[in-house]
Amino acid sequence: MEEALKNKIEFICSTTSTIYTGSIKMIEHINLQYVEPHRIIIKGIIFLVFNYENTLYIENLSHVISLNDLEQCIKSIN
Repeated sequence: MEEALKNKIEFICSTTSTIYTGSIKMIEHINLQYVEPHRIIIKGIIFLVFNYENTLYIENLSHVISLNDLEQCIKSIN
């Protein structure tokens, strides 16, 4: 995980968070690769993030929030 991104997330999250680093996955027998996003678990909610982006995805790629809105989103979670 990019160090600057990790520092931003740790600064925003005043609560305990768990970070799992994503990677590039290679599909065998096919010349195809995909990027597994970094997963950040905060209060039981999974946030997905990619390096060099200022957007986060909640649970899946259909719900997008800005990195700037992360703190407000965390506060709204019970």
